[in-house]
Amino acid sequence: MRYISTRGGVAPVTFSKAVMMGLATDGGLLLPEKIPAVDNATLNKWSKLSFANLAKEVIGLFVEPRDIAKADLDTIIENSFASFNHPDVTPVVKVGNRYVLELFHGPTLAFKDVALQFLGNLFEHILAKQGGQLNIIGATSGDTGSAAIYGVRGRKGIQIFILHPNGRVSPIQERQMTTVLDDNVHNIAIKGTFDDGQAIVKQLFNDLDFKNKYQLGAVNSINWARILAQIVYYFYAWGQVNKGTNKTVTFSVPTGNFGDIFAGYMAHRMGLPIENLILATNRNDILSRFFNTGTYRAGTVAPTISPSMDIQISSNFERYLYYLLDEDSAKLKSLMEQLDSDGGFSVTEDVLAKTKPLFLAKAVSEEETSAAIKAVFKQDNYILDPHSAVGVCAANGRSDVICLATAHPAKFGQAVEDATGRTPDVPAVLQGVMDSPTRCMLLPATFEAVRDCMQKVLG
Repeated sequence: MRYISTRGGVAPVTFSKAVMMGLATDGGLLLPEKIPAVDNATLNKWSKLSFANLAKEVIGLFVEPRDIAKADLDTIIENSFASFNHPDVTPVVKVGNRYVLELFHGPTLAFKDVALQFLGNLFEHILAKQGGQLNIIGATSGDTGSAAIYGVRGRKGIQIFILHPNGRVSPIQERQMTTVLDDNVHNIAIKGTFDDGQAIVKQLFNDLDFKNKYQLGAVNSINWARILAQIVYYFYAWGQVNKGTNKTVTFSVPTGNFGDIFAGYMAHRMGLPIENLILATNRNDILSRFFNTGTYRAGTVAPTISPSMDIQISSNFERYLYYLLDEDSAKLKSLMEQLDSDGGFSVTEDVLAKTKPLFLAKAVSEEETSAAIKAVFKQDNYILDPHSAVGVCAANGRSDVICLATAHPAKFGQAVEDATGRTPDVPAVLQGVMDSPTRCMLLPATFEAVRDCMQKVLG
């Protein structure tokens, strides 16, 4: 299995090379040359596996043994999920007439842990084999930062720089990042939005002299390994719900940067029987507008009670567009250039029609989000965090939908308390985090400021 760029300017590379490259050197995103097909017999066999063993099967389809030996890959996978505090890793629970896929049982209580524990172990393995230093740069709207930091903190040969929008993440999200005082961890609060931070990261990667000199690595979902790890829990949830049958299912996915729902799309392309992927956005609704109108145009980021979704430009959307445009890199590149120059683009009716019937899209208001938290607590005695509530609301009462719960409610205690009148129980890993010492730099939201900071730290 080799990997190519959405923009067509990179010769096929191995999985290890794709992991270390992060953003493709032509500015595009890396994807497998072909998508493995999974038949019904294999699906039924996989439905009986533990999460870790299923991950070995799914991920193994995308990694050549001559690149990473199967025994080494299996060990990486086992180690990646050993830190989760639930035996099922990503358990599926019945809540009322729906299912909830709990993705918050990792060390930072967010779905990003599933991919970033895996990616941290991959980085360590590849560096041990190849030697050298890796300097990770990433931007976060809330959860990626802490999950990435916990994935690589203290690891030999790795430095990590995480940008977060100053004052635009929840207090606990901020503390989960800034209270990690390991020497290889560098938190940077920027005076701007997540989109500003993401743009800075892309600029740094596109400065090829800087990227090569400082051996930059990516932890944002522009890194293919993150998408790959997330594909696993779609297969796992399907198996838990179906119990040996081949029924189709629908997933409702809180969506900001399009990585999580793109993993579901890839699972569907592999053969998982998915009827619909419900794309749920908050008031930052660029993605839901695209799927409903065919127009993708950036606006101003509006702060919400679901801050990890406060995004306008969704970096992973390029991967989906590549497939939507029948893998035509020239057309894809033209649209990306139009986005950069004009702030948006539109596709034809024929292209938009190809998103149906798989994708359904709905934007959820602040009032609807709070109402969903309140209703599920009152009816089912289950507490949703505000991101998960967006997904539940977008499902619009459909029965047997699998709703992705992307974060523990304690990470957004004020929003939960405002909706339910109850403060969620605080897990042990969060106790004391608000009183711990912190370390963080505050910088302007500019490429130059971040680049100069990294050069000063790295020498």
